[in-house]
Amino acid sequence: MTALGLIRSLPQACGRSAAVFLRDVGQGLLEVSHNTLALVGLAVVAVLVFAGGRADVRASAEQYAYHWLHARQEAKAEREGNLLVSLTEPQAVSRATAADPRELTRQQAAVATWISHRYRVAPEPISRLVQEAWSVGQRASLDPTLILAIMAVESSFNPFAQSSVGAQGLMQVMTTVHDAKYEGFGGRHAAFDPVTNLRVGVQVLKECIQRAGGLEAGLRFYVGAANLEDDGGYVFKVLAEQSNLKRVASGQRVSPTAPMPAAPIPTTARPAPEAEPLPAAAPKEASASTAQRLALLH
Repeated sequence: MTALGLIRSLPQACGRSAAVFLRDVGQGLLEVSHNTLALVGLAVVAVLVFAGGRADVRASAEQYAYHWLHARQEAKAEREGNLLVSLTEPQAVSRATAADPRELTRQQAAVATWISHRYRVAPEPISRLVQEAWSVGQRASLDPTLILAIMAVESSFNPFAQSSVGAQGLMQVMTTVHDAKYEGFGGRHAAFDPVTNLRVGVQVLKECIQRAGGLEAGLRFYVGAANLEDDGGYVFKVLAEQSNLKRVASGQRVSPTAPMPAAPIPTTARPAPEAEPLPAAAPKEASASTAQRLALLH
C-alpha cells in the first residue's frame, strides 16, 4: 500500500478504533452500573427488612414522610394563594373530639344536653366525653356521673384549664406528677387531649379511692386535701353535682341554671383518712384548680 493509501485509510482506522473503544467503555459502565444497582437494591432491601422489625423506626419514617408531604402541600397551596390548607385537611375531622348526640343512649343524651346548657359548651364534644365517661367508668367500676361531676367542678369542661399549681386539663391532673401515665398517649402534651385527660384522671381517681378506702376520702386525696382539716367544700360540690347528673340521667327535670349549693361550714375539724404521711397540699384555686396529685408521690 502506498503512502497516499495509508494516509487515506487513517481516518477510517481511527474511527473504527474509537468506536471499539467507546463500545468497550459503554459495556464496562453498563456492567458496573448493573452491579451498583444490585448493591443498592440489596441495601434497600436490608434497610426495609430492618425497619419492618422495628416499630419505632417505622413510626419515625411515617412521621417524617407525613411532615414532608404536608410541607410540600402547604408550600404549593401558598404559591396558589390558598392560606387555609391546614384547615381543609381531611384528618381534621378524625382528630376532633366530638360525637353526634343522636348516637347516644337516652340516658347519655339527657346528661349531655343538660351539661351543654349548664356549662355553655357545644353538645358534640360533650357527647363524646359523656360516651367516654360511660365506657371508662364501666371498666373502672366508677359511676360515670361521678367522673362528669369531677370534670364540672375541676374545669367546667374546659380542656385547656390550668391551675396555679400546674394541674391541667378537664380533670385537672398534675401532669408533672403523673407524666408516666401519659407515656402511652405520646407524652405530657396529651394532657390537653380531652379523652386522654379523662382516662388518666379516672386512673388517678381510682387509685385515690383505693388508697383512701372510700369515695369521700378518695375525693379528698384527689383534690390534695387528705392532710387538711377542710377540703374547701370540694367533696360536697362534687357529690352535689353528681346528684344532679344522676337525676337527669334517671329522667327527672333539673334546671340547668340551678345554682351550685353552698358547702356547709364545718363545725369541727374533719380528720384526714388514715394513710402514709403525705406532703402538704398546695392551696386550691376558687374555681377549678387542684393540687391533689401530690398525694401519690409517696
